[in-house]
Amino acid sequence: MTELLTIGAFAARTRLSAKALRRYDRLGLLPPAHVDPVTGYRRYRADQIERARLVALLRRLDMPLARVAEVLDLVEADGGGAAADRLAAYWADVEARLSAQRALVGYLRGRLSGGSSEMYGTFGIETVELRQRVVITEVRHVLADELPVWIPASLSRLEAAAGECGGGAGAPFVVYHAEVSAESDGPAESCVPVLDEAAARAWAAARGRASGARVRAEPARRLARTRITKAQVAYPQIVAAYEAVETWMRREGLEHDGPCREIYFADWDAAGPDDLVCDVAFPVRSAR
Repeated sequence: MTELLTIGAFAARTRLSAKALRRYDRLGLLPPAHVDPVTGYRRYRADQIERARLVALLRRLDMPLARVAEVLDLVEADGGGAAADRLAAYWADVEARLSAQRALVGYLRGRLSGGSSEMYGTFGIETVELRQRVVITEVRHVLADELPVWIPASLSRLEAAAGECGGGAGAPFVVYHAEVSAESDGPAESCVPVLDEAAARAWAAARGRASGARVRAEPARRLARTRITKAQVAYPQIVAAYEAVETWMRREGLEHDGPCREIYFADWDAAGPDDLVCDVAFPVRSAR
């Protein structure tokens, strides 16, 4: 017992409070070497100090306890190589979130201060003309936190179908027919333009019903759009892009001419947090 440290001595050497040590014990992150069955006093081995200091440093990065546990398990499994990779992946996620939040702060500062130049400078907005197209689509009621899973999965299914219909004819996009948020489930519609309308309609007649996909004509449209980065696509950061476009529309004397949409024109997997990947767009017409 003389070789073990009391919780107070261990806390002093690891720069963790006794309260934190008790919590990490309950979670299995840092169990003491010995607990007195009568008094409940915790004692620790000196060789646990390094693990405790690593926990303290990881928590200073605001790493969730579940991720801390993953890093510690990897350190014990292979000595740290995989743990370093896991840390790098976590920090990449943090930087992506911070990048999106910086853009959101810039937008909100302009909005709250009434400074239109700063507000519009955050998002470059323009109008483009799109010709009529035929699209294969899939409609689903989804909540905001389900979109990161449903969008890539549905577009992958539709792009595979487009491959059987002569190939795609443009960037895939998602149309929001009603609000999608934490409380509202849309619906949303994934769309992939196709080259061969006859082949697409034949595919839909033969296999579309079973897959939930259908084929429809997408009319020619004028879009007001802004291009955003991969980091800015995350909810709720993306809301700022939508609001900026709508504010710009009112300033330019334009009104809605259909539901809003997101157009994914870049390779999502290959893109970095600051790469442009998506258009946030509204069909528009001149206000009457």
